[in-house]
Amino acid sequence: MLDPAQIQLAASLLCASTFAVGFTGAGISTPSGIPDFRSPESGLWEHVDPMAVASILGFRQNPQRFYDWVRPLAEKTLLAQPNPAHTALATLEQRGHLHGIITQNIDMLHTRAGSQVVWELHGHLREATCIHCFKVYDGQTVLQQYLQDGTVPRCPDCRSVLKPNVILFGEQLPYRELQAAQEAARRTDLMLIVGSSLEVAPASDLPVAAHRRGAKLIIINLAPTELDRLADVVIHADAALVLPALLECLEIECGG
Repeated sequence: MLDPAQIQLAASLLCASTFAVGFTGAGISTPSGIPDFRSPESGLWEHVDPMAVASILGFRQNPQRFYDWVRPLAEKTLLAQPNPAHTALATLEQRGHLHGIITQNIDMLHTRAGSQVVWELHGHLREATCIHCFKVYDGQTVLQQYLQDGTVPRCPDCRSVLKPNVILFGEQLPYRELQAAQEAARRTDLMLIVGSSLEVAPASDLPVAAHRRGAKLIIINLAPTELDRLADVVIHADAALVLPALLECLEIECGG
């Protein structure tokens, strides 16, 4: 059950904000059918060693193991559609209540929902790059071919392995995306955190930095997080239910 008082408080804070920024993790996309990483039984890390299957070293040593591990995620991501949480965030941006979204997700559902300013800290699946000649290819085409034949995708020009443009363990975050996200965290007076465990640095450092500079925090996540104690509003519920309710309350609170 949603707590109307908490929804109303969150709406009041958003209404009063002059530069609110979203921060999202895997939990916002689970209602779209994309698994998260840490949930018992269903989490993507539950039965594997992340450093073996999802590190840049592991990828270079055994790309087949990476692709075999990522196959279920790729299948679900290619089929997934934005859910009401993604749509609500896009609407908040369109109405001037949100100035951008920092996301840890690689599923591209924010942009597909209509969000215009999205900083994808962990990369995305819309492109794949050759690890030798660095030629860039359409990521969806590459993944669909792999899903059909199970063969590690290779560059048509040099025959080296193609790597989806996602950030693996051992890789640095994309410089421009990180710089823009850090600047947004410095400017924001309110960070709306949705569906993140806030356990993966350096992305998880951004809400802390925002709070230290005086920003208010709203956390919407099914499970408790380490930053709940710092937040002005904490709602442990499904984001696909909470964000539409928050949007509706905001329309009443400050006229849209």
